[in-house]
Amino acid sequence: MGNLKVPNGLELRIVFNISTSPNGSINASMDSPDQGVSGIPVETVGYKDGNLSLEAKTIRGSFEGVYKENNKTIEGVWKQAGSTFPLVLNKTNKAPDTYRKQDPVKPYPYTEEEVVYENKEAGIKLAGTLTLPQSAGPFPAVILITGSGQQNRNEEIMGHRPFLVLSDYLTRRGIAVLRVDDRGIGGSTGNFSQATTEDFVGDVLTGVEFLKTRKEIDSSRIGLIGHSEGGLIAPMAAVKSPDIAFIVLMAAPGVTGEELLYMQSDRIARAAGASNETIAKNKALMGRMFAVVKEEENNTTAEEKLREILRAELANLSEQERKGSGYSETAIDAQVTALSSPWMRFFLTYDPRPALMKVKCPVLAINGEKDLQVPPEENLRDIDEALKAGGNKDYTVKELPGLNHLFQTSKTGSPSEYAKIEETISPAALEVIGNWITEHTQKKIN
Repeated sequence: MGNLKVPNGLELRIVFNISTSPNGSINASMDSPDQGVSGIPVETVGYKDGNLSLEAKTIRGSFEGVYKENNKTIEGVWKQAGSTFPLVLNKTNKAPDTYRKQDPVKPYPYTEEEVVYENKEAGIKLAGTLTLPQSAGPFPAVILITGSGQQNRNEEIMGHRPFLVLSDYLTRRGIAVLRVDDRGIGGSTGNFSQATTEDFVGDVLTGVEFLKTRKEIDSSRIGLIGHSEGGLIAPMAAVKSPDIAFIVLMAAPGVTGEELLYMQSDRIARAAGASNETIAKNKALMGRMFAVVKEEENNTTAEEKLREILRAELANLSEQERKGSGYSETAIDAQVTALSSPWMRFFLTYDPRPALMKVKCPVLAINGEKDLQVPPEENLRDIDEALKAGGNKDYTVKELPGLNHLFQTSKTGSPSEYAKIEETISPAALEVIGNWITEHTQKKIN
């Protein structure tokens, strides 16, 4: 096991499970516990004269290291998508425990059921977990909607499982919860890389239809809780479906994707101690790349233009800067693919305000005071203004002191803290959500 230091000051634990079979061949697999991923195939394993080489082709990653007798470590480098990071491996007989103090422990005082249902329009199956209180139903229910990037049903990130903790808390309070694997991960099928935020709206609405078929659920009290990008999806779904009784927005964007990415880049860079000059240069580079994505519809042409911009940027760096930047042809390829993806093309220009203005059901919008990914001042303000302009009669907008983007109690709010903080979600945030939903679902009964 070793700790991989990646950009933004994050540290990820990497575990290689290596064993020798009776015929002498070496087998290996890889785990990234802080990302909730295990059993990644390591197709190529070589060990000779103290030199270890491992290759995980599915994630385009490889490790090469040398065994050091003096401290019993293997010192080497991890390469992935064109970037190179130092990695020192220490022998361990037990994989790290990713249990966090707030993770619920079985047996639960409620029913847990594995479910699968189909989004027929998209031709995919969605798999999730439905938790049902043990008291008499029918119950109010919520669907949890993950943030950006491919996430499993627990929204596993940096060794935390926020949606596992949130679903446990709400179910204990008498609210049924459905949490679902994103397309193409866990038990869900589909191609995540070709999907946009709009496609995910369809997945959520399919979940609403599924809950309506369950006798344990009160179909007039089905709500949505969206975190980060999930907070873009929830209002879009609420506008499309009259069956959604309320929505909770956790760290939801209130501005366009482009505005948000500038804010995010600025805040995280400042927290890491970057100079104003570096921040300004980075914003200018982002602006040039975003202009191509927005203006060039032809993907091949867009990719060529993006490569030209990034290569020119690389050419302007000194040898030392180049080494520190992590830029290489492979890294450029990865960045170009991400920038020209259907998801990014949609996200950059999507403005959440028009949809928010059309939302008529009750809304709770909360954000952490120290959120650097979706800064609260600008985003909560614009959400508030949009709901007000649309004439929504029942909404609450709240900034929660001391909390980061994951709603953990934090010092700086930097993503580099996420894994180091033991808390998964602040009890204060859980209480705000639970109290508000209870109040609004009781209103529906009375």
